[in-house]
Amino acid sequence: MAAVSEKTDKILNTSSFSWKRVVLRTALFLCCCVLTAGIWLGIYGLSSGPESGAKSVVVEFPPGTSLRGIGTKLAEAGVVHDDIRFALLTKLFGYGGKLKAGEFKVSTGRKPLEIIRELAKARPVQHAVTIPEGLNAREIGRIFAEGGWCDHERFERLATDKKFIAALGFGDLNSLEGYLFPDTYHLTKDIHGEEELIRLMTKRFREVLREVFPSPDDPAKLHDIVILASMVEKETAKAEERPVVAGVFYNRLKKGMRLQSDPTVIYGMNDFSGNISRKDLQTPSSYNTYTVSGLPAGPISNPGREALRAALQPAETEYLFFVGKNDGSHQFSRTLDEHNQAVQKYQRKKSVKNGKG
Repeated sequence: MAAVSEKTDKILNTSSFSWKRVVLRTALFLCCCVLTAGIWLGIYGLSSGPESGAKSVVVEFPPGTSLRGIGTKLAEAGVVHDDIRFALLTKLFGYGGKLKAGEFKVSTGRKPLEIIRELAKARPVQHAVTIPEGLNAREIGRIFAEGGWCDHERFERLATDKKFIAALGFGDLNSLEGYLFPDTYHLTKDIHGEEELIRLMTKRFREVLREVFPSPDDPAKLHDIVILASMVEKETAKAEERPVVAGVFYNRLKKGMRLQSDPTVIYGMNDFSGNISRKDLQTPSSYNTYTVSGLPAGPISNPGREALRAALQPAETEYLFFVGKNDGSHQFSRTLDEHNQAVQKYQRKKSVKNGKG
């Protein structure tokens, strides 16, 4: 029995020793793997990208892109060597949840770890889209559509969607014409669709309105001001003339005179060839201020800051008329006789210039 016991102990001791060797070897193997991986990642993290020369490239990561997907995009752009090590390095240094979707500008020829840190705090690339003063909603929609930001027909429809207009806080307006503020907008790729663009423009309108009109307590009065500003914007591009043009319109309204503004006629036409005729002036529409008294049915353009300011603070003047001088400026007159003389003078010059004299 003693011999059997000794043999059993010997087997157990041998077995225990074998397991210890297996565990030790496994641990050493794992340590070697970790060390090798660390060296592998370390070399990768400290080595520059595949392109030696430093240049800026724009890379877009769509929403839902994985870390490896981000690495793939960067590798395709020549910013990093491969996607797998990029993803592992990002996780290892705790940046896994800090890389965002969007469009970003990064530099080639840099170390991956520098790229990771740069992307973690980077702001998306901004694209400047300028909306000039005096355009209508249709024209604005086309500018955005040309840049791929929206569909211009949907933009135009949404600008006249009464439910959407009410949801924006513009009451019972039939259209946002006049309230789409002209400005340079810095857009990022995460802005998609007509709704976001219109929200941006109406928000900007409200910001500017607070600057020039601190207490617009009467919505009806505000709407009239926007209508008048839209007319001023279309009549003259010269800043110094805007308050004077506004003053002329106010003077005519006080005297019960029709405003007789050509741009209001054009806005009410379905098709404008570029030349306004006597027949056009006599064709009734809710916008034609040759045939209707007072203001047109609504704004005829989207005015900028200075046109809004002019409508709020018109020049104190006795002028009742003005006519274009063919150089972008206008001749202002107090009486009809003065105006007729100015018309004859400048329209005659225009006719001669066009070979009609």
